Amino acid sequence: MTKISGLGENFYIGGYNVSGDVGSVTRCACPMTPLDVTAINKSAFERIGGQRDGALDFETWFNDAASQEHAALKGLPTTDRIVTWTMSTSIGSIATSMIAKQLNYDMTREQNGSLHFGVSTQANGYAMEWGSLLTAGVRTDTGATNGSALDGAAGTNFGLQAYLHVFSFTGTDATIKIQESSDNGADAYADVTGGGFTQVTAAPYSQRIATATNLAVERYLRVATVTTGGFTSMGFAVMVVRNSAAPVY
Repeated sequence: MTKISGLGENFYIGGYNVSGDVGSVTRCACPMTPLDVTAINKSAFERIGGQRDGALDFETWFNDAASQEHAALKGLPTTDRIVTWTMSTSIGSIATSMIAKQLNYDMTREQNGSLHFGVSTQANGYAMEWGSLLTAGVRTDTGATNGSALDGAAGTNFGLQAYLHVFSFTGTDATIKIQESSDNGADAYADVTGGGFTQVTAAPYSQRIATATNLAVERYLRVATVTTGGFTSMGFAVMVVRNSAAPVY
């Protein structure tokens, strides 16, 4: 096991890259509610696994520049938001994502003059998921591109989930999709069934996708971008969760 520091991390919410404004992540929790199923003939509690949850709380410095934290958070939308926290910015870096509700946007003005906000997000519909980056942090494509591969060490048989944030986009359209190969290319890369995101025509944008839970996924995965009408620049990030067992939602 390799120990790492908390340096060089990224934080994305709803298609905004707020990595330069987040000062700290104050809570990262993925609890499970145990269900009490104690029978009358037991002298101690019996519990089974119940509903899973997730929460990411963070503090940001105030920044009202275009596409920065104030633009990302001030709306306090009641709709779902995708939140992603990455441990670094290399392909394969550990990351966690979830579909969440943004619960607040609370400002504090300290006596020393500093201005910062506290934000809490809580999972909605799905629990927090841990996986790996399929892009090296924020990737910028200037046209259709085949990205570098992530070696999963072996194929798996229980599908995958993936999270997308598009931070900037100039052009007509682009489609971001996950492709697979058993040996990183001699076996030609092919699209993962169910591994394509909705066509992008504007930013900011974010999405979670999930394949069938019994889908065989080959050892190597990469992110490819294609276009029909053309684009000149797209900044985005993709995180993937490869299931080692059949997920239950």
